[in-house]
Amino acid sequence: MEHASDTDRIERSIVIDAPRATVWNALADADAFGRWFGADLKGRTFAPGQRARGNITYPGYEHLHFDVVIDRMQPLELLSFRWHPYAVDPAVDYSEEQPTLVTFTLADAGTNRTLLTIVESGFDNVPPHRRLEAFRMNGAGWDAQLTNIVRHVAA
Repeated sequence: MEHASDTDRIERSIVIDAPRATVWNALADADAFGRWFGADLKGRTFAPGQRARGNITYPGYEHLHFDVVIDRMQPLELLSFRWHPYAVDPAVDYSEEQPTLVTFTLADAGTNRTLLTIVESGFDNVPPHRRLEAFRMNGAGWDAQLTNIVRHVAA
């Protein structure tokens, strides 16, 4: 697991012992994504320009929604979406904030192995009063999600 970040972006990379197509399916299929990420996305699809929304299933966060707009999809290479980072206060309307961009890229890492890189950028546009906490919490969140996707593709 590799860690790199500055004030505007979080970057995490991991080599997964699975073919690129398997990892791509875990990302691009909304239901599969939801299973490892912790969101109920059954019946949803990921498509550029489209919103995907579902209840968070992670214990303690069930009152929240996974809510993204898919930015780009390049099969077997890239999936990106925009969302409001660490939008955890149900009393706050985050819709006026500029969302961050989350990008998943895939590359071959040897026979039947895939390098997955996750970059979330745009934290410098998050309102100052919540920027540091959003950055810190999402950094820890992406660490956990790398473990979750590895577990998912190994199952």
